[in-house]
Amino acid sequence: MKKIGLSAFLALNLLAGCGDGGEKQAQLHLQKAEAALAQEHFNGAKLQIDSIKTLYPKAFEARKQGIRLMQQVDLKEQQKTLLYLDSALQVKQAQLDSIKGNFVLEKDTAYQEIGNYFYPTQVVEKNLGRSFLRAQVSELGEMSLTSIYCAGGKLHHTAVKVSVGDTFAETPSSKDSYETTDLGRTIEKADYKLGEDGGVVDFIVLNQDKNIQLQFIGEKTYRTAMQKTDRKAVAELLDLARILSGMEEIRKQQKEANLKIQFVTRKMEENK
Repeated sequence: MKKIGLSAFLALNLLAGCGDGGEKQAQLHLQKAEAALAQEHFNGAKLQIDSIKTLYPKAFEARKQGIRLMQQVDLKEQQKTLLYLDSALQVKQAQLDSIKGNFVLEKDTAYQEIGNYFYPTQVVEKNLGRSFLRAQVSELGEMSLTSIYCAGGKLHHTAVKVSVGDTFAETPSSKDSYETTDLGRTIEKADYKLGEDGGVVDFIVLNQDKNIQLQFIGEKTYRTAMQKTDRKAVAELLDLARILSGMEEIRKQQKEANLKIQFVTRKMEENK
């Protein structure tokens, strides 16, 4: 009889809990969510709110409260994200300011929205008539190499190879190569974006203190040695590219966070 009485008691309590759609139990989850939000445990708060919909689908009032609370969680989370991103951008800006003076920014505002950074020893006016590998980085942090050949004759080159002894790296065929003439001399150029350079940039950086051989590859080949200043230019511009591209990524994330804040704020106003 005692067992039957206890079972009946538990059943009555269960029925009583179900009678309100589980509102009481759901409110406990809301309280836990609010506590997690107060401690900025955003994922924990979201899990508590999501559990209401799963466990108590008929707790309509709690679910409405959960929606409003979830909006507060989203808002606080994005606001904290913005604070972090602002701090990260300041760090990157300080890094940029510390090295920006080592480069030359070429930008004609009449037709260019985005300029390009070069190493001082690799600007055009200092390299007329020289065959070499030039590096550049856009203000958005996009790095590329340009192989410039003007040693006489025509190679119709579309790739380059860098080597130290038996080790080497070679670009795939350039998607952007062109030829011109200056005072009867043929000038060939081919561009290679970082990430589509066959590992040439990384190879140069890794071996910047060694004698690197540079080979222009086309219908014919031409070999020369990379000057120390050219190796240094590639290495230092890669550092610049990482800083600038990191800043661009932060700005992109800031934009996304601000858009989310605008969306959530609008929804909260509609709910009022």
